[in-house]
Order: sequence, then structure tokens, then C-alpha cells
Amino acid sequence: MSTAPATDQRRLLDVQALDTARAKVAHAHRSHPTHATLSELRDRAADLARAEVVAVSTLKDAQRAQAKADADVEQVRVRAARDQQRLDSGSLSPKESVSMMSELESLARRQAALEEIELETMEAVETAEGELTAIREQATSIAADIERVEAEQREALADLDGQLAELEAKRAVAIRGLDEGLLALYEKVRAQTGGLAVLTVRGQRTEPIALDLSLSEINDLRTAPADQVMRSEDGYILVRVSD
Repeated sequence: MSTAPATDQRRLLDVQALDTARAKVAHAHRSHPTHATLSELRDRAADLARAEVVAVSTLKDAQRAQAKADADVEQVRVRAARDQQRLDSGSLSPKESVSMMSELESLARRQAALEEIELETMEAVETAEGELTAIREQATSIAADIERVEAEQREALADLDGQLAELEAKRAVAIRGLDEGLLALYEKVRAQTGGLAVLTVRGQRTEPIALDLSLSEINDLRTAPADQVMRSEDGYILVRVSD
């Protein structure tokens, strides 16, 4: 298009300002620090959940080993007690008594060895229980952190959503009745540039970014009719305003 009312062109500056503000709020929404914090916390929570599964399995294995060690020790104790009772009864012959005492000595050595194993399994269970408790305490702490940061995020994003809704409403008013061709051009340029489509021209200066205007561009800006839609060599829409 080549022309549009000068008033509509100046109104386009307001639309651009609103769209710039919307882009900033949307960026603040996407890049809010709580997103990264929650991602890190949830990764740690997932790691701890996997560690807990391993720790539970380790504890169960240790408990089974302890139960077996307890049973082995008890079995030897019962046998030794039974043999001792037979020896003390006086019903055995001298030869049988010697054999029984030899067996009791063997059982005592066996019991000592098994009790050593039993002690090791008890320590293994205690260690596994401690590790599991530590993991669960960390998980509880991180769960609390996640809940706290989620609450912070809800509040922060709700505020940003409110700002965005307000800007959307203002934009709807700003574009109401605006020249359709001018608005279509604005949207096209904005899509091409990634957001900034309109620059204010004051004399030979452009805002918010400074273009190095050529002499022919400066002359065209000075002499063109007020309703002429001006474009820079870079494609920006140039809206002339008085100082």
C-alpha cells in the first residue's frame, strides 16, 4: 500500500508500543526464574526417587541376609544347648562324652563365626536404613521446595498474565478503526523483523533504533505527502512526527 491517513500512521506507533510491551511481558513469562528452578528441583526429585528404589532394594537384601544369619546362629545355639544337656545328664559313655565335648567345641567355633557374620549383617541393615532415611529426608525437603516455588510461580505468572491481558485489551482499542491496509502491512513487517515494524522519525532521527538514513530517504521523508506511507531501505515503516 502507499497511503494511509496520517493520524492512523501515528496511531500505529501506539500499537507498536503495546506490542513491544506485550513481547517483553511474554518473554518475562517464558523466562521467569522459577521455570529453571522447578526444572532443577524436579530433576533432583526424580534422581532421589530412583535412589530410593535402589535403597529399598538394598535394605531388603540386607534384612534377608540378617534374617538368615540370625537363623543360622539360632540353629547352632539350639544344637549346642541340646548337646550340652546330653553331656550334663551323665547318660553318655566316656567315649561318647569325649566326642560330644569335641562337637561342642566345634559348635562354639561355628557359632562365633556365624555371630561375626550376624554382626556384619546387622551393620549392613543399619547402614541401609540410614541411607534410605537420608534419601527420604532429602526428598521431603525438595518436595517442600517444589511446593514453595510453585506457589511463587503461580503468583508471579498470574501477575504477568494480568499485565498481558491488560495490554491485549488496550491493543484491541488501539487498532479499532485503523486503516486495514496499514495494519496488514504492519503485521507483515513485524513478522519479518521479529517484532519491531514501526520507527518514529523526528527530523532525520529514527527511534527507538537509529537508522543511517540516506540523503534520498531524508529528502523523501521531507517532501512526501502526510498520508504517504514511508518505508526505510531496511523495510521498516517510518512514521513522521513533529519535534
